[in-house]
Amino acid sequence: MSTAAVEENRRWETHSDILFDALPYLLLLLPTAWSLTHDHSGGGQQPVLLALVAAAACWSALTYTLPTRRLSRRRYGTAPAAAYLAGLLALAAALMAHDRVFMLFAATGFLQALVLLPTCWAFACVAATSFVVNTVPAGLPEPTPTALIPYAGTIAFQTVLVGWINLLSSRLGQQHRDRRHTVAELRTALTENAGLYAQLITQAREAGIHDERRRMAGEIHDTLAQGLAGIIRQLEAAEHTETDDEDRRHHIRTAKTLARESLREARRSAQALRPEQLESTTLPEALGTLARTWAHGKELQLSFETTGTTAPLHPELEATLYRVTQEALTNTAKHARATQITLTLSYMDDLVVLDILDNGTGFPPPHAAVPDGTTAAGGTNGANGTAGAGSSDAADAAGGTSDTSGAVQAEGAAGAGHGLGLIAMRRRLSRVAGTLTIESAPGEGTALSAAVPAIPPGAGT
Repeated sequence: MSTAAVEENRRWETHSDILFDALPYLLLLLPTAWSLTHDHSGGGQQPVLLALVAAAACWSALTYTLPTRRLSRRRYGTAPAAAYLAGLLALAAALMAHDRVFMLFAATGFLQALVLLPTCWAFACVAATSFVVNTVPAGLPEPTPTALIPYAGTIAFQTVLVGWINLLSSRLGQQHRDRRHTVAELRTALTENAGLYAQLITQAREAGIHDERRRMAGEIHDTLAQGLAGIIRQLEAAEHTETDDEDRRHHIRTAKTLARESLREARRSAQALRPEQLESTTLPEALGTLARTWAHGKELQLSFETTGTTAPLHPELEATLYRVTQEALTNTAKHARATQITLTLSYMDDLVVLDILDNGTGFPPPHAAVPDGTTAAGGTNGANGTAGAGSSDAADAAGGTSDTSGAVQAEGAAGAGHGLGLIAMRRRLSRVAGTLTIESAPGEGTALSAAVPAIPPGAGT
């Protein structure tokens, strides 16, 4: 309900209360004016009439208006209200003895009984009012059935009809007041919750900004940072090629290709799109292409195989496994000095697991606990190691360090790699309810296992 509608209702209720408060005086004034202007007694009865009118007005003021403090619809006790209505009917009967037009004043009992008295007492008052109205002007009927039956029937019918109408009106009025009270309580609750709602909106906005920062930090690391690192390596190789012009041109062409690919991926990351390689191919095909492209020109053997029955996954899950593979291969090239890498993508009933094994240098296991449900036997070199001295800053760029400080210290103690590394992979997997398991030892290579739930496309939408 609008504020204007509420104010309109309040104005109508105020006017209604004023009218109800003035009801006895209004119903007394009208017949008084009529009686005085149509007096056929020569004025001899007017002093008595005026005295009775004054008595009725004083009685109404002393026993009704003042006790209710102008809250005319408020019940102020059964006994005081019953005394007020009894005196009013007695004075109305006396006035009706002078002029039956004061029957209008007696009707006050009909209108006020069910407002001021409980239901049983109210019906008794209505019956008494009906008795006065039907008896005083003409007197008691003859003690015969033909006279008594219509007389009693009229009083009974009048009592039931007027009482029922007044009772219905009283119940509807009470329901309206209850609804108004409920609306007032709801408005109060909404006002009290307005501050909390605004605070929740602010927190949700800040959380969205925080998550977007972390996503962009991860995307930049997985696309731009790795692409720039590849470009630098190609340009350095071209710089060191002094005699073979064809070899130099090959490195420069490769650097250009990496730059274009990095630019495309940066644009896709800004638009929150999945890797371009997954748009037109399946995950196994995309990982196979990634493995062949990455191994091209490197002195190592890389094999890729798929086990189980392949099935499409939710796009976010496929993008996560693709990015984890990119991160692991990049870190292997930078730190592990491996000559053999094996990638295995296994489809199970409720999980899809990506295993990456290399025969590189490995690293000693860290002593700090690894959070986020990740188990680890190592931290920085090989397929998994990039969090070393620079990891704390990288974690800050990704959206905070409070949940990864233990892992950062552990990974930093194990090697001297730089970048997001394990933090990036761990956070990517944690966003999709995945897990990361790492096993490594000095001189024995590294085994990384990333598992995600086998959720099909469209689930949860």
